[in-house]
Amino acid sequence: MLAKTQHYLKQANLIAGEWVVADSGDVLTVTNPATGLEIGKVPSAGKSETRRAIDAAAEAFETFSQTTANERAKILRNMHDAMLDNQDALAELLTMEQGKPLAEAKGEIAIGAAYLLWFAEEGRRVYGDLVPSPWADRRIMVRKEPVGVVAAITPWNFPSSMLARKIGPAIATGCTSVIKPASQTPYSGLAWGVLAEEAGLPAGVMNIVTGRASEIGGELTRNPKVKKLTFTGSTEVGKTLLKQAAGTVKKVSMELGGNAPFIIFNSADIDRAVEGAIAAKFRNSGQTCVCTNRFYVQSKVYNKFVDRLGEAAEALKVGPGLDAGTQQGPLIDEAAVEKVEELIGDAEKKGGRIVAGGKRHELGKTFYQPTVIADAKSRMRFAREEIFGPVAPVFKFTKEEDAVRLANDTEFGLACYFYTQDLGQAYRVMEGLKYGLVGINEGVITTPEAPFGGMKESGLGTEGGRHGVDEYLETKYICVGGLGL
Repeated sequence: MLAKTQHYLKQANLIAGEWVVADSGDVLTVTNPATGLEIGKVPSAGKSETRRAIDAAAEAFETFSQTTANERAKILRNMHDAMLDNQDALAELLTMEQGKPLAEAKGEIAIGAAYLLWFAEEGRRVYGDLVPSPWADRRIMVRKEPVGVVAAITPWNFPSSMLARKIGPAIATGCTSVIKPASQTPYSGLAWGVLAEEAGLPAGVMNIVTGRASEIGGELTRNPKVKKLTFTGSTEVGKTLLKQAAGTVKKVSMELGGNAPFIIFNSADIDRAVEGAIAAKFRNSGQTCVCTNRFYVQSKVYNKFVDRLGEAAEALKVGPGLDAGTQQGPLIDEAAVEKVEELIGDAEKKGGRIVAGGKRHELGKTFYQPTVIADAKSRMRFAREEIFGPVAPVFKFTKEEDAVRLANDTEFGLACYFYTQDLGQAYRVMEGLKYGLVGINEGVITTPEAPFGGMKESGLGTEGGRHGVDEYLETKYICVGGLGL
C-alpha cells in the first residue's frame, strides 16, 4: 500500500469537522473482494449520529450559503488539484475495496476531479432573471438560491465519482451535505472528507456517516432539516426513499437501475461495435447502471458479431485489480456471483448457447469468466432483470422497428447504445428510444459536460452538465411594487 493511501484510509466518520466513532462503538468490517482479506473497520453509525450530522450541516449552511461563488469555486479547484495530485493513492484505495482494475480506478478519480472543476465554473454562472413586468409600477425578479442541506446516498460500484457528481454542485451552489457511502466501499467516501479538509472547506459543510443503512436513510429522508435527497442505487431502494422523503416533500434526484440495450444494425462497423460492446459490457465487471444488459443484433451480421464478441471476451485478462494488465476484476461479493450463475443457468435451460465463459474463473473467490450467450430469447430472465455482472446475452432481430420495440420493452430507461452507418436510421432510432442517455457508435459516453439521468423507473432529475446545478437550487420570484413610477 502506498504511504499516501494510508493517509486517505480514514476509519472514522466526519461530523461537524471532527472525526468520530459510532456512539455504540460498533464497527463494520471492510474486505477486499479480490482477496477476501480485511482492509479495516469503519463506524457502524445510526440514527443519532446522522441527526447530529444533519444539525451540523444545517448550522454550517447559515454561513456557507452566504459565501461568494468565487470562494466556493476556489475550494472546488483545490479539491480537484488534490485529487489529481493524489490520483494513484486514491485509485489504489478504490481498487482495494471495490475490486475494479487500477486503470479503471484511476479513470474514476480523474473524472471525479473533472466534475469538481466543471461545477466550480458552473457555480459562477447561476443566473437570475429580470422579467418584463405587466405592471408599470412594479418590477419582477427571479433569484436562484441554494436548496439547503443535501442528503447524498451513493453506491459501491463507483464510490468516488458518484460522490463527485453530488458534492460538486452542492458546494458550488452553497449547499451543505450529509453523505452516506455504501457499506461495501466506505473508504472512498470517507476520503472525500480528507480532501475537503485539505481544500479548506469549512467544518460542517460536508459530513460523512457510515453504518446501518435503514437507520441512516430513515433519518436523512424524514428529518425536515434535510431539503434535498440525491440517491444513486437500485430502483427498489429508490422507491422506498421516495416514499419516506414524501413526508417532508423534499427535492429529490434519483439515478436508479437500468436495463441497457445495445443494438447492432446490418450497416454497422462490426469492429467498432465489438470494441464499444466490450467497453459497455465488461467495464467494472459489468457492474454499472449503464452497462449493456441486452445485445440486439440484426440477422445478417448476427453470427459475425457473436463470434467476434466471444473472441474479444475470452481475450480479457481477469485478475486482482492491483495486478498489472488486469482488465476485469472480481465481482463485489458472493451474492453477485450467485445471481450471475442463476441467470446463466436459466438461459441454458431455455436454449441459450454459451459462446465464451459461463463459469467461475479459475482464480476462485468472486472472480467470474467474461461470458457471451448466443440465441438469447425474451423469456430468459436477463431480458427483464438487470444482470450486474460480466454476462452478454445476444438476441437476434430482423426489422429496425422490432429492435426499437424490444429495446423499449422494459420499465427502465437509463442508457442505451446502437451502431449504424445509416444517417437516417441513426435519427429514427435515436428519436424512438425512450432512454435518458443514448450512445450512437460509442459505448462509453459519460462526461461532466453532459446531463446524466434516466426516464421511466430509472430515475428523476439530472446530474452533470449545466442542468446538474439546477437540481441544487430553488427558484424564488420577487415582485417589487410601490416604486412610485
